[in-house]
Amino acid sequence: MREQFGATVTELLEHDPRTALVLADIGTAQFPDAARDHPDRVVNVGIREQLLIGVAGGLALTGMRPIAHTFASFLIERPFEQVKLDLVHQGVGAVLVSAAGSYDWPAGGRTHMSPGDVALLDTLPGWHVHVPGHPAEADLLLRHAVAAADTLQYVRLSAHQNAERQPVVPGRFLTVRQGSRLAGVVLAVGPMLDAVLEATETLDVTVLYAATVRPFDAVGLRAALGGRADAVLVEPYLAGTSERAAHRALEGLPHRVLGLGVPVAEHRHYGSVPEHLAAYGLDAAGLHAAIASYLW
Repeated sequence: MREQFGATVTELLEHDPRTALVLADIGTAQFPDAARDHPDRVVNVGIREQLLIGVAGGLALTGMRPIAHTFASFLIERPFEQVKLDLVHQGVGAVLVSAAGSYDWPAGGRTHMSPGDVALLDTLPGWHVHVPGHPAEADLLLRHAVAAADTLQYVRLSAHQNAERQPVVPGRFLTVRQGSRLAGVVLAVGPMLDAVLEATETLDVTVLYAATVRPFDAVGLRAALGGRADAVLVEPYLAGTSERAAHRALEGLPHRVLGLGVPVAEHRHYGSVPEHLAAYGLDAAGLHAAIASYLW
């Protein structure tokens, strides 16, 4: 996804003079030609993540469409005050594009893990949040985010991805597998789709796919429910992040919602991505056990 990000943003910089890219050392190797060709619109602030957001806010105030990029822990968590004040409070738009996510680089340790990024953004108004599960989806969603002028957009890239792209539409949930009218619904977010499909292969459930989680597609979730208003949310970040949004979507219906994702408890061993997913119960075996025991 990061390779696709580099190619997409390079093209946008070439064809859209309003677009600007702000980096904090991370990712600079992807843009040598763009930095040479557009020195006024490709800015590297060094290892100063608060300044990264401040510069993005300043560019937005001049009418530019800034794209700010670094690891999620440095893009959302470290400069959260600047996200709140320099972007949201000032009423300007920007596109924040993260990498590394919740568990992409275990060897980097806790400093490079950010399972709480989407939950943090949920404390602020107006954010659109995209979680692509494939590089082609990242390209589509990034172009959509940049084109949505003067809005606040967050695109969460990951090294964890699905084997195939899905025909996603920004802001809409996609039905990937249809269960019976008595089935519950499992919503797979971004790179969790492949594991969810494997986990539910023998279960009578409807599987929805979300590459955009904010705004939350309340209409799509309600439409997917048959005679049983039970929903399981499988997200590649903090467990339960979208539970409140799901409860609001199902308001007025007797329902249950289970949120699966990265636990609050910290796993201190480095390990590998598959080992972290297994430890969190987010591999196919863990998801099957959790979903089956909840719905039946």
